[in-house]
Amino acid sequence: MSYFEFAFKYGDRILSGTLVTVVLTILAAILAVSIAVAVGLMRMSTNTLTRGLSAIYIEVFRGTSLLVQLYWIFFVLPLFGITLEKFTAGFIAVGMNLGAYGAELVRGAILSVPRGQWEAALAINMSPAKRMRRVILPQAVVIMLPAWGNLLIELLKATALVALIAVTDLMFEVKQINGTTFMSVQAFGTALIIYYVIARFLITPFMRWFERSMLRKMGRA
Repeated sequence: MSYFEFAFKYGDRILSGTLVTVVLTILAAILAVSIAVAVGLMRMSTNTLTRGLSAIYIEVFRGTSLLVQLYWIFFVLPLFGITLEKFTAGFIAVGMNLGAYGAELVRGAILSVPRGQWEAALAINMSPAKRMRRVILPQAVVIMLPAWGNLLIELLKATALVALIAVTDLMFEVKQINGTTFMSVQAFGTALIIYYVIARFLITPFMRWFERSMLRKMGRA
């Protein structure tokens, strides 16, 4: 079977799996960014309990395997009465794991904002919340965006693990096709190309556009 015959025969399944992967990536990214901002700000809290809880979250999710976390969320939580559908469990596991890495990016970016900016906001009597929202965070976003681009690509690749709990994403479909045809080069070669295309032509251009947009808003373009 030629590659064109392979693509024609299994193209619909591969496309279906690709769409699931894209949706999974978007939902996991939204969750990861939300967690990263919240936990990153908690890490800078003056409250010892808040700071401690955020540190525990980061250390647990960075220090253990994403695969183990995925299995815990899908297979172990039902023992405690919490049952999640496999697609939901998949994007939650990936989002929570990458959110822990993102939290440190957020904290580092905030601390990288020049001290003069903090002092200027304080001098005009801004409240702590308003100071963070209007002055510090916009500048921190510009600083952290290049690193977030890399993290989102890692997130995309991490979604391949959800195939292990039978989420019908791209990797699941490719493994099923390979299992019945034994055409490993065509199956996994196609998956490799698709993951690259999503990372190179969707995520990377979006992050570069977002970075330029933020720079313009900050008057740095």
